[in-house]
Amino acid sequence: MAKTPARAPTSTLGAGGELHQTAATPETRTTTNHGAPISDNQNSLKAGPRGSTLLEDFILREKIQHFDHERIPERIVHARGSAAHGFFELTDSLSDFTTAKILIEVGKKTELFTRFSTVAGGAGSVDTPRDVRGFAVKFYTSEGNWDLVGNNIPVFFIQDAIKFPDLIHSVKMEADKGYPQAASAHDTFWDFIGLMPESMHMVMWAMSDRGIPRSLRMMEGFGVNTFRLLNAEGEATLVKFHWRPKLGTQSTCWDEAVKIAGADPDYHRRDLYEAIEQGDFPEWEFGVQLFSQEQADALPFDILDATKLVPEEDHPIRVIGRMVLDRNPDNFFAETEQAAFLPTNIVPGIDFSEDPLLQGRLFSYQDTQLSRLGTVNFHQIPINQAKGCPFQNFQRDGHMQMAVPKGRANYEPNSLAQAGEDGGPREDPKGGFRTGRVPVEGEKVRLRAETFADHYSQARLFFRSQTEIEQAHLASAIVFELSKVSLPHVRERILANLQNVDQTLARRVADGLNLPLPEASEPGVAPIDLDASPALRIVGKYPETLKGRKVAILIADGSDGAVVDAVRAAVEGDGGSVFIVAPKIGGAELKGGKTLPADGQLAGSPSVLFDAVAVVLSDEGCAMLMKEGGAVDFVKDAFGHLKAVGFTSEAQPLLDKAGVDPDAGVIDLSENADGFLAPARTRQWDREPKVRILA
Repeated sequence: MAKTPARAPTSTLGAGGELHQTAATPETRTTTNHGAPISDNQNSLKAGPRGSTLLEDFILREKIQHFDHERIPERIVHARGSAAHGFFELTDSLSDFTTAKILIEVGKKTELFTRFSTVAGGAGSVDTPRDVRGFAVKFYTSEGNWDLVGNNIPVFFIQDAIKFPDLIHSVKMEADKGYPQAASAHDTFWDFIGLMPESMHMVMWAMSDRGIPRSLRMMEGFGVNTFRLLNAEGEATLVKFHWRPKLGTQSTCWDEAVKIAGADPDYHRRDLYEAIEQGDFPEWEFGVQLFSQEQADALPFDILDATKLVPEEDHPIRVIGRMVLDRNPDNFFAETEQAAFLPTNIVPGIDFSEDPLLQGRLFSYQDTQLSRLGTVNFHQIPINQAKGCPFQNFQRDGHMQMAVPKGRANYEPNSLAQAGEDGGPREDPKGGFRTGRVPVEGEKVRLRAETFADHYSQARLFFRSQTEIEQAHLASAIVFELSKVSLPHVRERILANLQNVDQTLARRVADGLNLPLPEASEPGVAPIDLDASPALRIVGKYPETLKGRKVAILIADGSDGAVVDAVRAAVEGDGGSVFIVAPKIGGAELKGGKTLPADGQLAGSPSVLFDAVAVVLSDEGCAMLMKEGGAVDFVKDAFGHLKAVGFTSEAQPLLDKAGVDPDAGVIDLSENADGFLAPARTRQWDREPKVRILA
């Protein structure tokens, strides 16, 4: 079979015709909206290959500005969100590295607002598709708002912001059909990915179990881009920001995520809201990776490349604080929907890097809010207002102006104070925001730096760092996605690119599709083998507790209340919560005549909504539920999704009908209710080969 060429931009060329089989003609070439031919649609204009993006790049600004205004008023990306109020507490000062008060005043609690989101789906989509999750935090600091706008994945699909509209257009609903919604399993996404090898690292993350989180409370968060910290002497330190959940990083199974979407489209939103209402406040550690310029230069990749991460084993994360979410919004629209996060919202002591993805975001987010919220005064909406300090300047009027500025000073400099009038605010040369003294040189170019050219080594690192279980899930996810792709040449190109990630992975995907494996594509830079990073795994790192997890107890008439009480005591004693499921919402009459109310009806409370199940039945109740398909599915799905299944001996016929085979996660509750705890804290990974075929 013919060799499949790499068709994405290389490190030294922009467009250069690489993405096109034939040369463009006046009838086929790309132009601006005003007809100017575009020579390079792959790279923004920079001051040198690694320099800052230039404001004069009208092609970048027009492209992103048009994209920013495509939706009214819904967000184009991250439309479906959930949020909560809370606080940040610093536990370790970074005074040697920054003047930012929020990062040097140990013990101070700073109010914040955090919004989680899915990327691809609209506001009316579901919570559990395979997707990247947004993780945005607005700190109301004493020096102004600081917005750390990131994701639950530390890298991104693209290196240059000029490609962001193309990426999102490809993953959104196909333009002619208007579907699929909130899904990447279709032609246009994988067509784009196959032509952009720089995306392969992010694809590994998205296709891993990280793409289907168990809960918003159980996601890591990352600032994605590289920033700088500036100390009192103006010395710069490069930094990457991390959030680590105290409940551990946990995921669902793919089949489980699909069924949750039907059973409860608001699964993640409900989970976050209820946890806070119950006082189980979600908490994350806040950490940083710090690098001198010399350390960054010694890395085997470019720290300005957003498709790369720095392994924790090489540069450990320094935990410096914590975030606690302890209050739900009072009004979803006023707060969660109107919240406007801007990467440009930083405070003195923090600065940007020349990362070309970040540079484009600095323009795009502000522009998007102008369209979405309809006014330059969106900062006056209560959720967006600075709370830890006053905000004041000479900007006036505009649509929806809600402030009432006094006096006639609306310009600066002015000398009105000399006449006894209010001259207004003044700049603060000492305490105001300062940009780091970073050398800028080089010609204006549309190029990728040579140091951005390796697109496969870190994708290989991620895959080879996973456990065997996670590798199987990742390969199976790609098989599923490509099975929805109808264009043979797109599947072939992905298989060709996957060989540069890992030959075994490529073979497993090809076998899963029952397709021949084409020759590998030609990488711009040959991938290298990096040391595995166990920190990138999820399996085997679950916390040894049920805290944050929910256990369902299925009951019916005649169930033994003593067993129910024993299971409840064990689960709640370990930090978990219990949810009583019965055939009818009014509950069931237990042995002895007492009625136990139900938290949910069986038909509306399938086992996919819980982390473990206990089936406490009488002979009569079991006989009745064996005639109910929902009860059989309740047990069958719990077993199939690798959850602990506790049972009383009277429930054994129901387990048999559901195809439950005894293993370490199937526990006889009549013998020892406490023995149910250990398997309920995790999934029974050894069971998986019994219940599904993976790639």
